[in-house]
Amino acid sequence: MAIVDFITREDLDRFKQELFAELKKLGHINTPDEAAKKWLKGAEVRKMLKISHGTLQKLRINGTIKFTKVDTLYYYKNEDIEKLLEKNQQGGWAQ
Repeated sequence: MAIVDFITREDLDRFKQELFAELKKLGHINTPDEAAKKWLKGAEVRKMLKISHGTLQKLRINGTIKFTKVDTLYYYKNEDIEKLLEKNQQGGWAQ
């Protein structure tokens, strides 16, 4: 006789929470607060673009990326980073 396991709604909810937590930890999703941020710190931009501190500095120096400096911290507009990504987006499928 076969034993049948039933999946409950609570099982699915728990799985969903674990999945989202793992995806967030890996950097594949952002929380709504992070996605809606107007200004990003340098560390957030480096993580978003997967670049080093030196590369971000080069992008500032050569004018590729706009920034605002307050005391010793650099801030970047989220919309400017998104525009940079869209501008440098590679073509899709080759036809």
